[in-house]
Amino acid sequence: MKYIKQFAVIILVSFLGELCHHFIPLPIPASIYGLLLMLVGLCAKIIPYESVKETGHFMIEIMPLMFIPAGVGLMEAFDVLAPLLVPYILITVVSTVLVMAVSGRVTQRIIKGKKVDHD
Repeated sequence: MKYIKQFAVIILVSFLGELCHHFIPLPIPASIYGLLLMLVGLCAKIIPYESVKETGHFMIEIMPLMFIPAGVGLMEAFDVLAPLLVPYILITVVSTVLVMAVSGRVTQRIIKGKKVDHD
């Protein structure tokens, strides 16, 4: 029963994200609104962490399964994607390396900043 309640809280926040997407005329996906609402709710302690903890961990554990339908869809559309395969691979590799480099630099600066604060 605990998991049903926790899942209901997550679904409610997702639904509120859908409402925000419907009423706010910005090109932001409803899922992003939902994530922001969940973040604000957890940070402001409106939503207690314990009220979504176990179900959130479970959903993260099964997340790789959620990519299977997208992978199958890509395989089914391979004839359409084949002419663009090289640009897609190039863009994927370059953007992945760029994100890794920027994330590493930001992390290093944050760590250096914390060391300076403690000294």
